[in-house]
Amino acid sequence: MSNKNFGFGTQIRKSPYFDATVRWGATGFSVYNHMYIPRDFGDPEQNFWNLIETAILCDVAVERQVEITGPDAFKFIQLLTPRDLSKLSVGQCKYVLITNVEGGVLNDPVLLRLGENHFWLSLGDSDILLWAQGVAINSGLDVKITEPDVSPLQLQGPKSAEIMIKLFGEDIKDLKYYWFRELYLDGIPLIVSRTGWSSEFGYELFLRDGSKGNELYEKIMLAGKEFGLKPGHTSSIRRIEGGMLSYHADADINTNPFELGLDRLINLDGNINFIGKDALKKIKAEGVKRLQVGLEIKCEKLSGPNTTFWPLIVNNNTIGKITSAVYSPRLKKNIALAMVDIQYSKIGLEIEVSIQENNFKCEVIEKPFFDPKKQITSKSLK
Repeated sequence: MSNKNFGFGTQIRKSPYFDATVRWGATGFSVYNHMYIPRDFGDPEQNFWNLIETAILCDVAVERQVEITGPDAFKFIQLLTPRDLSKLSVGQCKYVLITNVEGGVLNDPVLLRLGENHFWLSLGDSDILLWAQGVAINSGLDVKITEPDVSPLQLQGPKSAEIMIKLFGEDIKDLKYYWFRELYLDGIPLIVSRTGWSSEFGYELFLRDGSKGNELYEKIMLAGKEFGLKPGHTSSIRRIEGGMLSYHADADINTNPFELGLDRLINLDGNINFIGKDALKKIKAEGVKRLQVGLEIKCEKLSGPNTTFWPLIVNNNTIGKITSAVYSPRLKKNIALAMVDIQYSKIGLEIEVSIQENNFKCEVIEKPFFDPKKQITSKSLK
């Protein structure tokens, strides 16, 4: 398919890697954080096998950064999230939640601490730049909140380590899980982190100069050729296997962290003050009425991920919905994340799902569905 047939307008932004991804075979795009993201390089199952067997390079420039600087930047970032950041070191990343005054989840970004009072929030799909700027107005804190010229790529998969060594040398092996470094690749300024939205071992390369996007993409693809690197897209199959959330699908403003089983990211007992603390205390005391679960859908192989929420039914009553579903070729079954009334969250329980007016049986099973202890992502290279 030629570029002219895509019909892209100017109101949706293109990433610095856009032309490179089209050149390397992207044939379909979606919109995420007001930017085009490549979602189709051919067979999604082949993309999955490429990811778990060799490596893929994904344009995730849509993970926009909110940059927070100024004398009160640390105080401000702590105001945004229920996670205790007192032990967050410069050079370290943390997975955090951003909550509103009702305790609803507004985003689940990765937070990077670049300096004592210098932070990036690497976003899922929502307008946290506007939220943060709005909060800042009446916070009384001295901060500056902007969107910097930063665009990440994800290099993910078991061969990503060898590709990174070829690009940056042996020292890259010392980079620990959820830590980052400031590096240059032939003069291209980068932040390189041991993170990624794939449930596989991998890296994110945050480009700090959008004019170098094409050059960076091509350098990585060239370095990865001998290791079987393929252009790819974030794998719905693998992220659902790993139980990773997709904001607006598995969580939204009306979802609270306890419903998602993310109690570990909430610090209610310390002295930290954050937006939503009182609401979350009340929710915890009263207990949640619904819970996210894993499901196996017992029907023929799903043809692709769900594009609508599928209702879950018990005795003709809707008791929840499937939020993300896909066929796993490795597990050889249909797996799904779902939000259900809490009385239907017990492992082994059978319920029904309605898919295009057809009902199928489901069973509540353990999640994550594969590598529950995250040994793949957190393994050491030493």
